[in-house]
Amino acid sequence: MNNLFPAGDFDNWADSYDKSAYQGSSFPFEGYSDVLAAMVKLSSPQPGASVLDLGIGTGNLALLFAQRDCYIWGIDFSERMLALAQVKLPAAKLACSDLRMDWPPVFRRRYDHIVSAYTFHHFPLQEKVALISRLLRNHLQPGGSLVVGDLAFRNAAEEALLRNQLGEDWEQEYSWLANEALDAFASIGITFSFFQESICAGVFNFKEE
Repeated sequence: MNNLFPAGDFDNWADSYDKSAYQGSSFPFEGYSDVLAAMVKLSSPQPGASVLDLGIGTGNLALLFAQRDCYIWGIDFSERMLALAQVKLPAAKLACSDLRMDWPPVFRRRYDHIVSAYTFHHFPLQEKVALISRLLRNHLQPGGSLVVGDLAFRNAAEEALLRNQLGEDWEQEYSWLANEALDAFASIGITFSFFQESICAGVFNFKEE
């Protein structure tokens, strides 16, 4: 199992994360607020819905759902980010865990909505596929939504174009390539819709066939 960054790196980043994300005007945070807003709109949550946020970080996405009177559950492997999220979301149930591993027992349930923002790009495609499959089949309520917003491109050519433009500012991660992901998920009976929200990020909506 790949671990691209240790949790300590995110603990150290936590206090400045929101500033980086909301004021970012280029890779990797260009369009950050628009991505989060699009995820909430696509999920279309109703008051009282249960929402699981994977890689909840400092709670920016989850806060948008909480403002719609949803019940928030969140998992992250950075204790400092979780502490900041708990301040924003005092009623949320939060746990420190690698989201790809076994979760605390109280989290092993089904949710009306499962969301994740700017997290899956730390995992290679095979780990993305395995986790999405597990979420759909074990943790999502029938008729629920599974929405991911992340660093993403339609294809490798678009990623290469931005990589060449950024030069030394490029950070090598496992960004989504929608065309490759489509084939990988289709092979196990999962489909998704995708739209590009910014030059470096897009939003996925996953469904079982």
